[in-house]
Amino acid sequence: MDTSTQSCKVVLRDLETFEVVASGSAPHPVVTPPLSEQEPQVWWSAFLTSFGSALAAAPAGSTVAAISVAGQCHGLVALDAGGRVIRPAKLWNDTTTSAELEALRERIGDGRFIARTGSLPTAAFTISKVAWLARHEPNNFRRLRTMLLPHDYLTYRLTGHFVTDRSEASGTGYFDAAANEYVFDFLREIDPAVSWEDMVPKVLGPEGVAGTVQPEVAAELGIAADVLVGAGAGDQHASAVGLGLRDGELTVALGTSGVVFTPTPLPVRDPSGLINGVASVTPGFLPLACTLNAAKVTDTFARLLGVDHAELTRLALAAEGDDGPTLVAYLDGERTPDRPGASGLLAHISTEATREQVARAAYEGVVFGLAYGVERLTRCGVDTGGSVFAVGGGARSAAYTQFLADVLDRPVLAADAEEATARGAAVQALAVVTGRTVAEVAERWRPPSRTVAEPRGFSRTRWDRYLAACAVTELDRPAGGR
Repeated sequence: MDTSTQSCKVVLRDLETFEVVASGSAPHPVVTPPLSEQEPQVWWSAFLTSFGSALAAAPAGSTVAAISVAGQCHGLVALDAGGRVIRPAKLWNDTTTSAELEALRERIGDGRFIARTGSLPTAAFTISKVAWLARHEPNNFRRLRTMLLPHDYLTYRLTGHFVTDRSEASGTGYFDAAANEYVFDFLREIDPAVSWEDMVPKVLGPEGVAGTVQPEVAAELGIAADVLVGAGAGDQHASAVGLGLRDGELTVALGTSGVVFTPTPLPVRDPSGLINGVASVTPGFLPLACTLNAAKVTDTFARLLGVDHAELTRLALAAEGDDGPTLVAYLDGERTPDRPGASGLLAHISTEATREQVARAAYEGVVFGLAYGVERLTRCGVDTGGSVFAVGGGARSAAYTQFLADVLDRPVLAADAEEATARGAAVQALAVVTGRTVAEVAERWRPPSRTVAEPRGFSRTRWDRYLAACAVTELDRPAGGR
């Protein structure tokens, strides 16, 4: 299962061949930052719908052996003593918790955050949501007994157990993946009197079993009650497993958010805070840079220009020369760099500007921000010299992949694998039921890939103009810190 910001997708794969047997999906309510919340019950309802559709489409006599849930990272699901949801979950792209995050950073210190957790938290991280709850809803905070992440909540509904995995725990702001332990001192900065040790889920290993599906849930789903449920994973982390990524291979995910990441065996600590040194599903790490604005930027410019995405792609690829506007694509604030109150800027525009150039600026504004993330990964000593894969909805656009190939000056590949995140969850489920490691299964079922874009030669002029546009808005370079 992939429970994302936008929807729930369920994919059933054959235990022996790993081929897709059936699938189903259902939407989640649309959210728009800075306030971005969803009721966890709608995730469960979407799962029931998606699973029911998938199972109905499966061959007669099919049985389910194991389930694993991958999902959107960071969001806070607050439960009371009875395991009931206290309030709507604040999601990763809710930036209303920025003030609380800033206060925590001042008290704890950026250096301590990075040294212990591998990341400098932004408002996306769970710890900011917890601090917001304590400050703004003290009555609800007093009721708080368990803190879960979105995929943890669905695992809990399936099994009745409070568990998580290290990939998701490492994005909370209060877990040290290198030491494999929670950092309760950081939570005590929110409230020293709370028994935080009792509120966090158990962190399972990659092949850990959360439990079996509860009998009443199994009956509702139409499956056996002994179906195993894996630990789950964060969405990007699961997609890395689904793609069978090897160390040094770079993935650029183009969805609601934009993410660049690559697996590495050792923990990464970036003093600038741009890179999140999070854990992977497997025992290693998955350092990444995540931007808040990606495919929704081109959605917006398609609407402004009155065209569909196919025409926006055609316009952008038809743009000529180095002239024309440059976009700083912080339309809904930004996470990397940490600018929750920022807005977008269309710079260097003149009376000579064309529709083609405006369309190109939209795509490049997203790609440039991600390219800086790649540059920063390299500066941190991370091997990024392997193949480049583009995934996510935006990767279906020839403009995104072409501009990515141009800026990185490397071919861009697409894996022959739909729904990489759900595929990664299935890899974990298969590992759980067969007793093999996630890494072994991921390598065994690594999907084939093909080249979708070759670099055409790229002038640094537009890159330099982009950096200049950032400076004009006093935002500094995209890795310029606070």
